[in-house]
Amino acid sequence: MRNYISKNPFIKRIITILLLAMVLFLLMLLAGHPALVERYYSQGFYKIVCWIFHPVFNLFPFSVGDLLYIAVIVILIVAIVRMVKLLVKKQFKKVGLQLLGWVISIQVAIGCFYLFWGLNYFRPSAADRLNLRDTTFTTTDLKAVTKLLIDSANACRARVTAADLAQSNSAIYQTAVNAVKALSADSVNFRAFQPGIKPSMITFLLNYIGTSGYYNPFTSEAQINYAMPVFNRPFVACHEMSHQVGYGAEDEADFAGFIIAIKSKDRLLRYSGYHLAVDEFMHTLRRRDTVAHKELKAMISKQVHQDFVAERAYWMAYETQLSWISSIFYDNFLKANNQPRGLATYNRMVLLVMAWEKCSLVH
Repeated sequence: MRNYISKNPFIKRIITILLLAMVLFLLMLLAGHPALVERYYSQGFYKIVCWIFHPVFNLFPFSVGDLLYIAVIVILIVAIVRMVKLLVKKQFKKVGLQLLGWVISIQVAIGCFYLFWGLNYFRPSAADRLNLRDTTFTTTDLKAVTKLLIDSANACRARVTAADLAQSNSAIYQTAVNAVKALSADSVNFRAFQPGIKPSMITFLLNYIGTSGYYNPFTSEAQINYAMPVFNRPFVACHEMSHQVGYGAEDEADFAGFIIAIKSKDRLLRYSGYHLAVDEFMHTLRRRDTVAHKELKAMISKQVHQDFVAERAYWMAYETQLSWISSIFYDNFLKANNQPRGLATYNRMVLLVMAWEKCSLVH
């Protein structure tokens, strides 16, 4: 029997698939036990991943993760061409083996995703970890904080100089890294292990799918769209490095990026954080009270308003059917990973900021 199994590639691959399915099933069992995920993964195994991956991949000035994804696409194209040739030649046994090999590869990729980073989706929420459970607020509360954020954005924008806006990307990235490290030294909830941000080599593609940056869970690298408006880049860098810190959900990474930004002394970084916050809060306020939204919109300074116009124009220039398709895919990806609201999860950053403000920590 043993000899038969060892000599039969179909049986070997099916057994491998079943074993990997069992491993993935056991990993998914952890999704229902956030306390265990926090203790043994987020505060345990994931720290080991950071200690190893971050210093290693920081040695490369380019994104290894970009190259990995490009290689996967090339390999996939070659595999599809090969499969078509096998079908034409009616070599169905080889086609079957190749399909089983694909299943194994996908299972291994899913396992690596969750082991190297993805289980952070299932840790206790940032609201629990930061003791920000009271996320209820009235429209009056929302209006008051939105006004505060607009005032801060206006003031920060007025202090931003032409030299700030003309900074090189490398200078912007280093400022963001320094801000993450500074907050890491002061707060265990923002503890970072040699954080870093890299310009994505596939920025041209990120533009067309409407993406400002992404985190690669396989290499623990944070990538950024280096061509988007300069006032967006500092916050996005902080957002992506927040994923490195272990903030999985997008609203939590937005919140963490915002806190990192406003606690920085850098003019452009602070403005970038407030710029994002004003955008999120104004969207929320418009859904609750259109009159209040119109009233506060008039308070946004001309400079800040022009930045919002420039930001919208930038992304509209690249808007295609591809961005719509990618949005559907990413929406379902988020829903499958403990973010049932999908892309709407980004807007939930407002809840965390409101709770943070109640603790008198936003100034």
